Amino acid sequence: MIENSTGTIARFAPSPSGRLHLGHAYSALFTKRAAAGGRFLLRIEDIDLARCRPEFEEGIYEDLAWLGLKWETPARRQSDHFDDYHAALRKLDENGLIYPCFCTRKDIQREIGQAGRAPHGPDGILYPGTCRALSPEDRAALAAAGEPHALRLDMRKAVDAAGPLTFDDRERGRMIVDGPGCGDVVLARKDVPTSYHLAVTVDDAIQGVTLVTRGEDLLHATHIHRILQALLGLPEPEYWHHGLLTGEDGKRYAKRDKSLTIQALREAGRGPAEVRKLAGFAD
Repeated sequence: MIENSTGTIARFAPSPSGRLHLGHAYSALFTKRAAAGGRFLLRIEDIDLARCRPEFEEGIYEDLAWLGLKWETPARRQSDHFDDYHAALRKLDENGLIYPCFCTRKDIQREIGQAGRAPHGPDGILYPGTCRALSPEDRAALAAAGEPHALRLDMRKAVDAAGPLTFDDRERGRMIVDGPGCGDVVLARKDVPTSYHLAVTVDDAIQGVTLVTRGEDLLHATHIHRILQALLGLPEPEYWHHGLLTGEDGKRYAKRDKSLTIQALREAGRGPAEVRKLAGFAD
């Protein structure tokens, strides 16, 4: 049962790297109902310019409208706001909280192999911190030589600067933030000038989001986002990490499930009410 809260500002934030599927329908409908009496926003998360395509963005608008959803216009498109993310990166850099990482994936794997074992986080093996130990002179020399690099959050410094943190989740209650368990996450790359973590944290603050709804598979990301909020002086929203819609095999729906895209269901003769019911939201 979703409790409505008048004044709530919530957002549905898909990436236009494929057509929306039944799992997206569930997430959008969940967010819309959670925001009932408040504001329902749409955000297009298209920071990965190599994978995101205009036709998929148009498909998002088409599918949501077909489902009967209405959102405030215009939708915020992340690729239009790289300056906002650059400003956040500058602030973190000025406070000595990020560092350039010149390691390739092969470098990281070799370092881990030599260590024999490596700690794991929610996204897999944690970065071993190789470039964190570089001197300012070495970093400057590598950058001047044109070596490609990513920008990582120095999680140890970030945790010290942010102090103890918690966040409130409607399913799980008050949760303690575990920064070290997330490692030195990447906040920007040469080919993608901001990361999911940084962009959504900045966007939620700019858009005034008061309730972040998303799948429980992204629960770990909230630990990172709370730390970034504290470091950047941004407000703390409430969270609601919902369960994932799965098929009969128990696997969650993904963009590879082309037969279950909203477009495919529509073309197969399914109506909006029927698809909403398949997503668990009967009229």
